[in-house]
Amino acid sequence: MAEDALTARRAALGLLLRVTEDRRLMSDLLPGALQDLAPEDRARAQRLALTVLRWMDRADRMLGPFLKARPQPAVLHLLRLGLVEMAVDGAAPHGVVDSAVSLARERSDSARAAGLVNAVLRRVAGRLGQWDGLPVPRLPKWLRKRLLAVYGKAAVEAMEAAHAAGAPLDLTAREDAAAVAAQVGGVVLPTGSVRLAAARQVSALPGYAAGDWWVQDAAAALPARVLAPRPGERVLDLCAAPGGKTLQLAAAGAAVTALDISAKRLERLAENLARTRMAADCIAADALHWTPAAPFDAVLLDAPCTATGTIRRHPDLPYAKDGTELAALADLQAALIDRAAGVLRPGGRLVYCTCSLLPEEGEAQVAAALKRRSDLAPDPAALDLPGIEPAWRGEAGLRLRTDYWADRGGMDGFFVASLRKAA
Repeated sequence: MAEDALTARRAALGLLLRVTEDRRLMSDLLPGALQDLAPEDRARAQRLALTVLRWMDRADRMLGPFLKARPQPAVLHLLRLGLVEMAVDGAAPHGVVDSAVSLARERSDSARAAGLVNAVLRRVAGRLGQWDGLPVPRLPKWLRKRLLAVYGKAAVEAMEAAHAAGAPLDLTAREDAAAVAAQVGGVVLPTGSVRLAAARQVSALPGYAAGDWWVQDAAAALPARVLAPRPGERVLDLCAAPGGKTLQLAAAGAAVTALDISAKRLERLAENLARTRMAADCIAADALHWTPAAPFDAVLLDAPCTATGTIRRHPDLPYAKDGTELAALADLQAALIDRAAGVLRPGGRLVYCTCSLLPEEGEAQVAAALKRRSDLAPDPAALDLPGIEPAWRGEAGLRLRTDYWADRGGMDGFFVASLRKAA
């Protein structure tokens, strides 16, 4: 087996083990885990790992009848990787099986592991026609159970279908969405974002170098639109990186302060500000301990969360997490809401949002904040935006789900609430 044929698969196997066994997010592993690979191998390894994670539940259903016991993690991932390559990518079974057997020999001193991989993959290779008839991949139990309790079986199955389908490319225009759509060959969505149906190399798209737009999911673009900044207003983007919302605020003419605890993540924001020829005061600091010189007219708080609304883009997420971080995140979110309210002038506006499907990080947080703080009140009129559908509206704010707009390619899961501080 030629080394070139093994390089990307070996790296993909390593990524899968780090995600599922070490509970590491792919974004934390890259690019460091693949830095020694050639660009084409790096891209292929990442794509292979993400494809396996997206289809892992279906792969396990198909592999199950051929396994008397659950193999060691590395062997099981080799089986998943081989099956997904054949069933999803259409790779030739002979080459896939040979590569998987070679990698099994590398990972184990036992010939039994290589024999198992060889036998199982050869058997499933003859049954690839069954793949498309298997159920849509289910979410891991820790998350599926929570979502079932909130949304019910039909909605959760629709969300899982959206996760399996992946996500289109959405752009936010600096000025004219229709012009950007014409430029890149996309369509303008009802809420104003531009959507491209097929994945494209972002930096090669027309208007990228000129800073005419930036990448931002249609759902992620709504919180800044709810805030509705006005020219000259002092606006704080709390937990700002990677910066799509900061760019929206700056494009509206606000005087923006972008605060984030990560100086490294702010570097990317600064690059996008330079590309789009806009300005913001970027500050690396802990929001819980940072004090501004004067109160702000408006604050946008995109709080740290489980990010369960982004699984269609990040299929590693439900496997790298297990729900145990939820309590600590909820405490942090509550503290950040109080901090945001504290730096807001009387009569000022606060938009709280999370890219989460879990009410603990959305509706429940707002309800608790309103009980805790007599100086905050809901501002439902701010949610009356073009393109907002009635089903998205709740008592506490907008509840956006991954199965919404299924005929258009879906959207990320988000919760968005608008609050106003007493004058």
